[in-house]
Amino acid sequence: MTLRFPEHGSPEDRSATFRFPEGFLWGAATSAYQIEGSLETDGRGVSVWDTFAAREGAIEGGGDARIACDSYARWREDLDIVEHLGLNAYRFSVAWSRVVPEGRGRVEPRGLDHYERQIDEMLARGIAPVVTLNHWDMPEALMSDGGWMGRSSVDAFVEYAVAVADRLGDRVPWWITQNEPWIIQLLGYQLGLHAPGIRDLRGSLAAGHHVLLAHGAAYDAMRPLTSGRIGAGLNLLPCVPASDDPADLAAAHGSDGYVNRWFLDPLLGEGYPDDMRAHWDRAIGGGIDDIVRAGDEEAIGGRSDFLGVNFYTHRVMAAAEPGPGRPFPWKVVGTAGEVPRTDEGTEIVPGAFTDLLRRLHREYPGTPLLITENGAIYGDSPTHDGEVHDVRRIQYLRAHIEAMGTAMQEGADVAGYLHWSLLDNFEWALGYRPRFGLVYVDFRTGERIPKDSARHYAEIVRAGRVVGREGTAPDAGTLVDSLGAFG
Repeated sequence: MTLRFPEHGSPEDRSATFRFPEGFLWGAATSAYQIEGSLETDGRGVSVWDTFAAREGAIEGGGDARIACDSYARWREDLDIVEHLGLNAYRFSVAWSRVVPEGRGRVEPRGLDHYERQIDEMLARGIAPVVTLNHWDMPEALMSDGGWMGRSSVDAFVEYAVAVADRLGDRVPWWITQNEPWIIQLLGYQLGLHAPGIRDLRGSLAAGHHVLLAHGAAYDAMRPLTSGRIGAGLNLLPCVPASDDPADLAAAHGSDGYVNRWFLDPLLGEGYPDDMRAHWDRAIGGGIDDIVRAGDEEAIGGRSDFLGVNFYTHRVMAAAEPGPGRPFPWKVVGTAGEVPRTDEGTEIVPGAFTDLLRRLHREYPGTPLLITENGAIYGDSPTHDGEVHDVRRIQYLRAHIEAMGTAMQEGADVAGYLHWSLLDNFEWALGYRPRFGLVYVDFRTGERIPKDSARHYAEIVRAGRVVGREGTAPDAGTLVDSLGAFG
């Protein structure tokens, strides 16, 4: 199937921006729980998100992921889209509960068979699999020992990682052990807004630490089983002060420790930062050394072949007194005045993306970077012509790819860009309202409709640089004739 792209105006109209290198990974990303559905198929066990979604009021709109995008059954259609967009990489996750249904012990071969078929098909189409092992869907059975709060979770994760790598390690070039440890810690165990829905500050610290410890242990166990690169994916948010007041400057530095350095430093061999150790020890009333034990930092550090970077926005910080619901001396205040925002209110700051990549290159030299998520919520739906004209997502996509290119021109070692997300999907506690996808999904029928942003992204990928005019996409007829509406 050949894609045709019309030219847009004269050469002077086309962006003379950074040309990305040969072999650069261009792709999109998804996660198992958000797209697969088929929760009772092929021996899958119960996950913490199944249990959480069953709680009254836990999911906006009362939805669940029993069907989602039906991608467990329709995965070939999804790969058709990836292939026809010209993408050479696809990030997806293996569902932990499909492989080790009870969390420990018995391995379910039907789950591994499914992912083996999917990976083999990707390789046959020239698409590099980027495989995430834990995208938040821990088996519910492991909650008997507190889930990630229990240190036994480390051994359970290693068993699972070994089962997957033993079957698939010869075919996977990129592995992401853990997705967004801070979100697991914060929303899952500190605030209780995500599965497993626990509110325990000390427990959240333990959970985040054990996620990192599991990364290190899994790296060691997987290394003999795969030649692929192994890393973790962090959601990184540059923290900027609300003013030049020294108190706000200190608040921004502290927030950076809480969100970014607490995970970056141990993963990349520097150990937990001392300033955040002090903040945490005070917040939990002492005893941090009972959680972060002797030898733990050495077992985490130096076990990252690359760093996965999930970038969405920044945090604007001001000083604030600790108190009920605020364990640390800072608060998020946002930017004063009118600023560009997504439909969910997230500030759009591509310049912060450039700054983040510069910082990672400067402070953690020698660590290759892979952009494992970057995207925005826009609620555009099909119009009278049946197409989705998501001009704002095109603008967002262009701005962030250009921001990444700027950092690369300055030396940042970025191996690829994986847009979040390929498909509109089940957006965790927010249900089905937010739409992140390059592809519109009608959740009643499962029909897939590539948006204008998908076509524009395909043109960028084909050219290896940002081309075309901002807010435009190739004529709908050319690519839609090829892609069709995937019903």
